[in-house]
Amino acid sequence: MVGVSAKVVLVSAIASGQGKTTTTAALARKLVQLGKTVRVFKTGPDFIDPMMLERACGSPVFSLDLWMVGHAASQMMLAQAAQHADVILIEGVMGLYDGNPSSADLARAFGVPVLVVLDASAMAQTVGALALGLRDFGPVNLAGVMANRIASPGHAQMVAEAMRDIPLLGSLTRQEQALPERHLGLVLPQEVLQIETIVDQMATQLTLDMQAWDALPETHFELDTESSIDAQSSSTPLQGKTIAIASDAAFAFLYPANLQCLRGMGAELVFFSPLANQAIPASADAVYLPGGYPELHAQTLTQANVWLASIRAAHASGMPIWAECGGMMSITEALVDQNEQAWPMAGLLTGTVHMQKRLAALGGQKWTHSDDSGEPAELRGHTFHYSRFETNLQPISQTTKQRDGAAGEAIYQSGSCRASYFHAYFPSNLSATADLFLPVQS
Repeated sequence: MVGVSAKVVLVSAIASGQGKTTTTAALARKLVQLGKTVRVFKTGPDFIDPMMLERACGSPVFSLDLWMVGHAASQMMLAQAAQHADVILIEGVMGLYDGNPSSADLARAFGVPVLVVLDASAMAQTVGALALGLRDFGPVNLAGVMANRIASPGHAQMVAEAMRDIPLLGSLTRQEQALPERHLGLVLPQEVLQIETIVDQMATQLTLDMQAWDALPETHFELDTESSIDAQSSSTPLQGKTIAIASDAAFAFLYPANLQCLRGMGAELVFFSPLANQAIPASADAVYLPGGYPELHAQTLTQANVWLASIRAAHASGMPIWAECGGMMSITEALVDQNEQAWPMAGLLTGTVHMQKRLAALGGQKWTHSDDSGEPAELRGHTFHYSRFETNLQPISQTTKQRDGAAGEAIYQSGSCRASYFHAYFPSNLSATADLFLPVQS
């Protein structure tokens, strides 16, 4: 064990929509411009915000979650980041105390102070009252407040005077060019024109009290030099296997930790784009179809004859296929969008996906099944989707909800293909993950 330290803050708010991601991205870019080495993490099972934050700090953004990732793995990632980073920013999820575990739980678990982002566009002195309540309710160690959507220097001054003993670490003016949103998060970075320019502008418009920032203490961690995320197991069950991963705007929901996990188990990863009508690479031994937004690209996918022929051929040959959420949607018989337009898909699974405006499912879930040794294997992850799958297929298994243990998402199987709305976090169980990409036992 060796001791490591860095300046660490968890960026949170009273609710979603306060500007946590915008503020975290602006702060990360500003600190990078000041010559700091910055690492950013995201609390909870988010895919899109980490992509945006990666553009702001220049490094992959991993998830931290006391349930899905686990306390030990989260602590290890923070300690490894503190080895090389001057600053670590952790963007929270929803409001500070929302969820179980909450962002406040994570901050307290690792002794990390909280930086609260408050939308001050329709208030001034009341920002101080909100900050006091957020600090004392838990309580949490409140590093300070970042006031978002400030209208003028005078507005910022009124907010600062209401802070009492809580530092106003900075403020961010109202944005002429904001980061657009979809569902509960941002759109994909590649969908935003001039994303680098927008992030630079946000960093310029963020006012940071450097004296107050520099006064924040560093957080200390113990680093186990004998352990790493790449080597959580001495076995390499995927050694010699090549996994083909769909990766483009329709299949973009990939945890960096999942890719790291697969490589750590010995797999070689190759990527291809169904949207570009690319076939599954000839070297592939297995296929991974992650989530994303196939409903936004349904016409292109319907016309991607090379991609469709290759996934059908892979299925017919018995190649292992794991398809989750959007990946599953792309291999059903048809996808019906919100305009009631039906788009033919690959047809590996009988049934039709129907998009809907109402959120169908959201939250942590786990899938417990037997691995190749016959032992129970619990794979953790989450679900989040705005569609339903109408099918006569009988599930081979079902996830359970983290919140109350109730039945969650169905797991379907058709030949060598397994699919679900469930997004799996691979490092939560290596043997269960390896089983997804090895030949299906009949």
